[in-house]
Order: sequence, then structure tokens, then C-alpha cells
Amino acid sequence: MTAIGLGIIGAGIMGERMLRAALQHATESVAIAGLWDPSPSARARLAAALPALRWFEDPAALIAAADCVYIASPPASHLEHAGAALAAGRAVLCEKPLASDVPAAERFVAAHAGARAAVNFPMATSFAAERIRGWLAEGVVGSPRSIAIQVDFAAWPRGWQQAAASWLDGRAEGGFTREVVSHFLFLSHRLFGALAVLDAHASFPAEGRSERAVEAKLTAGALPVMLKGGVGTTDRDDSNTWTLTGDAGAVRIRDWAYAERLVEGTWQPDPAALPHEQARPLVLKRQLAAVAAMTRGEAHPLATLAEALAVQRAVESILAR
Repeated sequence: MTAIGLGIIGAGIMGERMLRAALQHATESVAIAGLWDPSPSARARLAAALPALRWFEDPAALIAAADCVYIASPPASHLEHAGAALAAGRAVLCEKPLASDVPAAERFVAAHAGARAAVNFPMATSFAAERIRGWLAEGVVGSPRSIAIQVDFAAWPRGWQQAAASWLDGRAEGGFTREVVSHFLFLSHRLFGALAVLDAHASFPAEGRSERAVEAKLTAGALPVMLKGGVGTTDRDDSNTWTLTGDAGAVRIRDWAYAERLVEGTWQPDPAALPHEQARPLVLKRQLAAVAAMTRGEAHPLATLAEALAVQRAVESILAR
């Protein structure tokens, strides 16, 4: 099929990551229609590395040139750009969180039911999540009993995110619960059902900056979910596990990409698992193939607006306590 034209709003970390995945791995699905970013330095950096890119002077011009718009700007601008793209008849892939506040996200989702719009939660197409679904179907865990989510960071933002620290470490839009925990809440929600926060505590030791620790008890459908996360709790840039325990066994995703099952007391990885840095562009290739399907009005596995709203509600409930 003909590749769809993808326009990108935001030339930061995620915008560049999706751009490079499209150029290097997904040319059969998408063609880059162009980019827009209000920052001259961001434009200059990418233009120097990729001089063939087409840049637009404003978001409206970019939207007009694209079939689908990927919104990778900071969260406070998501709904403005998404609304403009949908009003112009374009499809939308938006970075998470959907918005910087829940009421605005609720109004947006209610107004755009049935729209060609999705939110970029790569667990929708990740190899590790696919392996977990396979193990569930095979009965490896038996009857699911509980989920545990653990995330730890040497510092926040992570080393590779420092250029975006102005908002990633702000209380209004940033923090690891929105940026990282949300992915594992999405997976829990998709596999087991509606999220509900029963109890939570978030620690904000520095005025105006994002959280440094969270603990929460939730449910995903009927399953209890225990969440714990902290900054300065590891010497690694990023350490995370999502663990599902049942009456016959346990499986987990470790460090984003490794699907593992517990065998005689030892975690055994899926032999096909790739390190995160190798798996990530291939997962984004899958995401982009799904974006092309969505743009054509076909079925796709991407996170829906309703799913993204459910995750955002849970995250903001945790951070508000």
C-alpha cells in the first residue's frame, strides 16, 4: 500500500526518535511529510543531521501537508495541536499524557469519539507485551492473582532527557509517574480492565519539581496492583519491572524489553528477546505500521483516546495524594 504522509510536531527526543524509526525502518508504512517546532535550536540541530527534511513555518501548514500528525511537543500543547489536526480531517498520534489536566482530556475525548486518533503507548505493539499475552493464553500463570510495578532511577530526568528538564522535572507536566509508570498502567489496563486507585502517596521534596517517590495500591479489573517507584534508589539510569503472578506461576517484563517467566525459582528470559536499545526502533516500526492502518480507517492495536484517559486519571490521582 502507499505510505501515508506523517507530519511531526515537536523536534525533541520523542519527535526525533519517531522520525528516525520512520526513515530507517518504516518507509513502507509512512513517508515524512515534514516537521514543525517553535525552537530555532531544535530545528537547527535536526536540520544539520538530516538536511533533506522539510520544515514548516507554522503547525497549520504542517497539518495541511500531512495525512496523519504525530504530536511530540510538551503535554500542555497536545490538545491544541490534536484538535487542529482532527478539525482539518487528519489522523492523530499523540504522545502521552493526552493532556496536562484531566478535565481538558475528558472534554477532548468526549468531543472526538470515533476519531482517527491514538496515543503513543508502545506496549500496544511491543515484543515483550506480545510474549506476555502469549504466555497468558498458554496458561503459564494459571489464574492471575496480582500485578507489581517497580520503577527506579538514579536521577530524574534521566541522563538522556536533560535537555527537556524544564518541563520533565516540573510538577505540572513532568515526573516519572507520568513519563514511565503510565506505560505499565496502560499494559495493566489493556490486559485486565479498568484502573482504580485505592490508596497512594507521592513525595515532592523540592518546591515546583516533580515527584521523587510514589507508592500506590490500585486495581486493574479485579486484580490488585502494587506500585512503588523512586529517584536515587538505584545507580542505574532506569530500572523497571512489571510482574504478573498467578496461582500457577509468574511472568514479568524487565527493563522495557525482556519478557521473563519464573521457572523453578529463576527468571528465564524469552530466547527471542532483544535489548531495549535494539528492540525500541522495531517496536516503533510496528507502531508506525499501526498508525498507517489507523490513518486508512483500518483496525489497529494502538492505544485509544479512552485508554489514554483512563491511564491519565489513574496517574493524576496518584500524584494528587
